[in-house]
Amino acid sequence: MNTTHIIKISKELNLQQNQVSTTATLLEEGSTVPFIARYRKEATGTLDEVQIAAIRDRLLQLKQLDERKVAVLESIEKQGKLTDELKDKINACETMAVLEDLYLPYKPKRRTRATMAREKGLEPLAQLILDQKTGVDPKVEAAKFINVGAQHAVPVQPVQNIDEALAGARDIIAEWVNEDAKARAAIRQLYLDKGLFDSKVIKGKEQDGIKFKDYYDWQESLKEAPSHRVLAMRRGENEEFLMLRILVPEEDALTVLREMFLKKSVPSPNVSVGNLCASQVELAIEDSFKRLLSLSMETEVRLITKQAADEEAIKVFTENLRQLLMASPLGQKNILAIDPGYRTGCKVVCLDAQGKLLHNTAIYISQSEDQFEQAAKTIKDLCRLHKIECIAVGNGTAGRETESFVRSLKIENIQIVMVNESGASIYSASEVAREEFADYDVTVRGSVSIGRRLQDPLAELVKIDPKSIGVGQYQHDVDQPKLKKSLDDVVISCVNQVGVEINSASKQLLMYVSGLGPALAAAIVEYRNAHGAFDSRDGLKKVPKLGAKAFEQAAGFLRIRNAKNPLDASGVHPESYGVVENMARDLGVAVADLIKDETLRKRIDVNKYVTPTVGLPTLFDIKDELAKPGRDPRAKFEAVQFKEGVEKMEDLQPGMELNGIVTNITNFGAFVDVGVHQDGLVHISAMSSTYIKNPADFLKVGQNVKVWVVEIDLARKRVSLSMVKDFVAKDKSKNEGKPNTDGPRKNAFNKQPQQPQAPARKELYRW
Repeated sequence: MNTTHIIKISKELNLQQNQVSTTATLLEEGSTVPFIARYRKEATGTLDEVQIAAIRDRLLQLKQLDERKVAVLESIEKQGKLTDELKDKINACETMAVLEDLYLPYKPKRRTRATMAREKGLEPLAQLILDQKTGVDPKVEAAKFINVGAQHAVPVQPVQNIDEALAGARDIIAEWVNEDAKARAAIRQLYLDKGLFDSKVIKGKEQDGIKFKDYYDWQESLKEAPSHRVLAMRRGENEEFLMLRILVPEEDALTVLREMFLKKSVPSPNVSVGNLCASQVELAIEDSFKRLLSLSMETEVRLITKQAADEEAIKVFTENLRQLLMASPLGQKNILAIDPGYRTGCKVVCLDAQGKLLHNTAIYISQSEDQFEQAAKTIKDLCRLHKIECIAVGNGTAGRETESFVRSLKIENIQIVMVNESGASIYSASEVAREEFADYDVTVRGSVSIGRRLQDPLAELVKIDPKSIGVGQYQHDVDQPKLKKSLDDVVISCVNQVGVEINSASKQLLMYVSGLGPALAAAIVEYRNAHGAFDSRDGLKKVPKLGAKAFEQAAGFLRIRNAKNPLDASGVHPESYGVVENMARDLGVAVADLIKDETLRKRIDVNKYVTPTVGLPTLFDIKDELAKPGRDPRAKFEAVQFKEGVEKMEDLQPGMELNGIVTNITNFGAFVDVGVHQDGLVHISAMSSTYIKNPADFLKVGQNVKVWVVEIDLARKRVSLSMVKDFVAKDKSKNEGKPNTDGPRKNAFNKQPQQPQAPARKELYRW
């Protein structure tokens, strides 16, 4: 363990050093983030998952930085150019950017103009000019290098004249300026402070790239540009509709470089020869910035802004995914699920309370009267035969029509719920679905997925690539490995927060349990199929290749309903069973009695059971678990019913009041399903009559909301909504008689960047 890293991280995260070091040790020993957060509170000082993950990620970053330092030092040492001073500077680097700046002069590079000038023997002239000593005339000195044979392995054409000698010297100075670590740091900061995104449409692509129209002539400060606009401009560039640059005030950059490389001379009425050298250096500085440094810095800053935009987009995506995975489950009820369709009919499946497929068929509700009546009879018969308690209808094509059909049957005591089927088609064609339902086609698998995600969204959605669920913001444009890691962290967190019933969980769900993974999850399912249901947590120890460490990490998150030991159905870890048994023994009762009787639990004095390894945080957690063993932390299920008669975009009217479900949250607003097959957007400015900084602070994915229609764009299939009843009237009066200023505004360097005014109509559609 690197003590320097521990000290650094503790300062950065404002944590005690022992908290960081203990967490680092646990991580090195193979403990997972959920396990450490839940069952090692005393050791870490009750750090939560976010803090533990931050320590884990920062340790990895610092390790990678150290590894890069070693590689850089080895490279420079092989060149015979490593000095003690340079070594100390490299070892002191705290960021990868500073490290690469120091390495740049020694980094193997392609043949440059400066390289060719050195081959002609002009480096001494360049150094002489850069020194800018009084009494040195650069032209006189340059004349000494004409027709002088360079000592080089490759034959080189000698310098022909003074101008060529001076030009070569300036090329070398320009490269020195470009490779100077302090200069690069200063210009990099200038870009970050004063840089502007400059976006223009590629000539001739105005029509093809119409979705990027807002960025056809757009400038915006790097510091002010939100992540979704950065990613939108980059997407337009990648799709070859936009030309995107990052610009800075050129004179500001040159001023910075002049102050660093030009030496101040004593004022004189006559031009001194010292100033003649300075004029050559100034020309080299201008060339360096325009030809080398500006391009290099633009590339770096593009990467920096991309990384920042990625982090924000990933943050939005992961929070949306967490809310979606933690959506309220209907629970163990018999389900009839329908995947709607017009021409091919609606695929119907019946599932038992555990999600087992009992029956499948197809019905047609739009072909003929006879088929309509047959479909009605089929649904009623299946409901009666399989004792259906709820009907799930996918919200895709023909979803609202199918829902209306089912409601028209007026089947008593059966709840009808529209289910977001996003990603169901991805699942139905996946290897997971083929393995689970090898004898059924994709339509049956999709219907099963719709029904199961109503019963338990978490258990079903873990089978689908999170990127296919549709709750992100430019998720296909961001760093994919980083996105996958973040999404996996969220899935793991949610699965372990809820807990997993080991005797009914799929392999895909089990693999996210702390300490397991794909191989052990498959081994558990295989053992369960061969030997029957587990009757205790200890039974897990019989699973081949599931060792003591894996058992320690996983056991507390696995549940066994109706087990002989009631603690096996709770979140109490087996390592703490002895503590609970001591509590029960001291009260002269059984463990089961502690769970049943609140008065007994109130008599427990947790201070009596504190030990060097079991502290008050764990003891209070145990008491909570005894009160509600294995409780589900997810909210109670609540269905939303869409407005009758509003089934497609053509049915919408401005000002119409609707019920909806939040399906996705971005930095600029939230998308809401109102039952017309096209989610509408509630712009951040239309969420409340008061200021909202972040939509995620105001809304959650899956939340039921009341909205009003602001605008319908049938041509582009876009709907703008408001959560403020009188928003439309205010918007109209505000913009009445004014030109449309909702699109981008051109900005000059000497002006404050202008942001789209709220409510910004075009910003409503900038996704």
